[in-house]
Amino acid sequence: MKVVILCGGKGTRSYPFTEYFPKVMMPIAGTPIIVHLMRIFERQGFNEFILAAGHRKEILQDYFDGRFSEWRIDVVDTGSESDTAERIRRCSAHVGETFFATYGDGLGNVNLRSLLNFHKERKCLATVTTVPLRSQYGAVHFDDVGKVFRFEEKPVIRDYWINAGFFVFERDVFSVWEGQNLEVEVLPSLAKRGTLVAYQHQGFWKSMDTSKDQQEMEKIHGGDGTTAPWNKFEIATMAGARS
Repeated sequence: MKVVILCGGKGTRSYPFTEYFPKVMMPIAGTPIIVHLMRIFERQGFNEFILAAGHRKEILQDYFDGRFSEWRIDVVDTGSESDTAERIRRCSAHVGETFFATYGDGLGNVNLRSLLNFHKERKCLATVTTVPLRSQYGAVHFDDVGKVFRFEEKPVIRDYWINAGFFVFERDVFSVWEGQNLEVEVLPSLAKRGTLVAYQHQGFWKSMDTSKDQQEMEKIHGGDGTTAPWNKFEIATMAGARS
């Protein structure tokens, strides 16, 4: 199975790094986040990658030229101004009947085999991995008279689920692919057709959008990376995945 990785956006929230490099080249412990991401797939048996490139595509071409001989990597120019859905569509000639797709700036210990099996069992055109929303703010807990008894740092809000990427698509999805933007147009359109299902991931997931996120990822990585939570997919709490 092929893995399409979105890595062509301009990443304005990561400026000034992205003035000179693709956002997916932002490093965690000296290694680009895209390599950490690709290793998640490799460890679970998937090593054929299609990089949907655009902004600063030549950096990706140069970096992966001659590296990682154990992987098959195709860098596809999907246009410097293309939106997320259009980038995936422009990779359609390179994928098989079923393929993965994901954002290039998010890491998670998603059990990809479980995700794939879930997708096949539902017999839909598309599956999106969802995770519980984690607040960017701390919560203040107090009683009926206003007495504060606890602070909670960035709580997970279990009743709300967000799009974490790690998609599975059938190639036939392109026959009903409507729009340029994946999140605003294509996914809602597939949902209206009743052919999109949500896989619930209860384990680790985090995106790297800003320099602050990069600093947090460095801390989470923990030096040699052996304790990095995105490297521990086998112990992720995958029970309870459902549509």
